[in-house]
Amino acid sequence: MKALALFSGGLDSSLAIKVVKDLGIEVIALNFVSHFFGGRNEKAENMAKQLGVQLEYVDFSSSHTEILKNPKYGRGKHMNPCIDCHSLMFKKAGELLDKYGASFIISGEVLGQRPMSQNYKALEKVRMVSLKLEDIILRPLSAKLLPESLPERMGWIDREKLLSFQGRSRKPQMELANYYNLIDYPTPGGGCLLTDPGYSRRLKIIEDDGYLEDKNSHLFHLLKIGRFFRFDKGRYLIVGREREDNLKINEYKDYATLFIRGKEVPGPHIIGIGELRAEEIEFALTLFSRYSKVKGEKEVTLLINGEDITIQRVDMESLNSKIKRYQII
Repeated sequence: MKALALFSGGLDSSLAIKVVKDLGIEVIALNFVSHFFGGRNEKAENMAKQLGVQLEYVDFSSSHTEILKNPKYGRGKHMNPCIDCHSLMFKKAGELLDKYGASFIISGEVLGQRPMSQNYKALEKVRMVSLKLEDIILRPLSAKLLPESLPERMGWIDREKLLSFQGRSRKPQMELANYYNLIDYPTPGGGCLLTDPGYSRRLKIIEDDGYLEDKNSHLFHLLKIGRFFRFDKGRYLIVGREREDNLKINEYKDYATLFIRGKEVPGPHIIGIGELRAEEIEFALTLFSRYSKVKGEKEVTLLINGEDITIQRVDMESLNSKIKRYQII
């Protein structure tokens, strides 16, 4: 008997796997990858090793972008379409049952842990929308508080050995983790960028400008880093704050109409998106000077689309006024 698990690498999904695995079920962990969460990472892989389970990455980025655009059950406080997102994960997992020879699906959801997306009605919506099949979703951590699932009714799983976790407290999960000797698990929260207010504000601007499409996914990733400036619809700057930002900006420079980096003086890498006007390019050049080691106080030579250009000392009062006008904080 096999089960597929929705696996983020976090504590709840890890405990759900451990509970079911200890009941004699082979579990395959599915880590769903979108533009906003998931993907290969050391912590998830280390946890999978601790649990002794096979880890598979499932890229559903394109499908996830589509439900993000028009979620049936709406969004949470920010850009997060949690109910529709969870439903899509379960649906994709259901499509993989035959591939892995599995009979049911498990997740680490806890009743009441998230008031909007993990209340009783929301969990039932997810179950009904995602599969429209027999109820093969098992939530081991709260199973005793929920209707019997097919695995329980069929005797594949002993309901009495499942749990009744409820509410927002993490204490029961941490105690169970200690019991199972699970170590180095990630702290709760922070897994999905769509719940982050700063990132959501940036992404909402992209949506309002008409660019919330999978073909523009490079924008979704660029919005994760550095400083973001918007001049008008489709005309943006991304300015690196640190070395890691610069490296990420380099990965997406082929999507840019403008690419700025230092020649001799270290400074931010800058990407311009869209057909920038002359004054907007000039603004980008002064931003380089401002955030470089010269701090805008002396002339500096940089590379713009691979060509040398030298700019003079920056008028900081004028520049700060433009920063306030264009930067999305």
